[in-house]
Amino acid sequence: MRILLAFVLAIASSLASAVELTGTAVQGGLVFGKATPGSSVMLDGETVAISGEGHFVVGFGRDETGTRELQVTSADGSVFHKSMVVTAKEYAIERVDGLPPATVTPDPAAAARIREDARMVASARQHRDNRAWYANGFTWPAKGRISGVYGSQRILNGEPRRPHFGLDIAAPEGTAVFAPADGLVTMTHPDMYFSGGTIILDHGQGLSSTFLHLSKILVEAGTFVKQGDLIARIGATGRASGPHLDWRMNWLDRRVDPQPLMQPMGGF
Repeated sequence: MRILLAFVLAIASSLASAVELTGTAVQGGLVFGKATPGSSVMLDGETVAISGEGHFVVGFGRDETGTRELQVTSADGSVFHKSMVVTAKEYAIERVDGLPPATVTPDPAAAARIREDARMVASARQHRDNRAWYANGFTWPAKGRISGVYGSQRILNGEPRRPHFGLDIAAPEGTAVFAPADGLVTMTHPDMYFSGGTIILDHGQGLSSTFLHLSKILVEAGTFVKQGDLIARIGATGRASGPHLDWRMNWLDRRVDPQPLMQPMGGF
């Protein structure tokens, strides 16, 4: 009986070690996984992309709650299961009253432009590739002062606005913007209503970066870039109060926070 129990525990330990997870199940967070090649991955019964080398990623939205069930099935049929309870975060809320109505609610012509911008962004984010171009990690796309963080929200004239889903890096206009990880450029636009000069960079498996308020775009859609490649320059285009880079990340339809992926930025 002891031999059988030891054997079962050894098998369980082997299965556990066959799947490596890094990251935290927290609102806005990402969990990166590494399984044996040939495995399949499910999250709450839905298929998750996995690379030929066994890399996969799952993300959690700003207001996501509850428990997510992760299941990894190896090629030999063995199953790894993990319940991930999504931890809540606190977000900064700012109230601003007395603004002119036009500042809070765009006019009809602007609203039509905003809808078309949103359509183009949604289309670009539909690109899917099972390769894990993000697997070597992320580096800072620009250097500067952190002037805005993921999840914060303003209430204008008593009306809650959409939360801020990006990480703002304030720096002089013309400051270089680099690819934080390998990826395929799926969209560029010189002048969107809210975001001005905009780039979307797909890192694989539905994980993408979006760069906003750019003064100059130096890459074209369809181009594959490597981590550290120069892709743009910081500006104050669109609805920006000053020059900065607004860096946003998505995993599928979930907006996630890039800041936890980064080491502290020295000098700022």
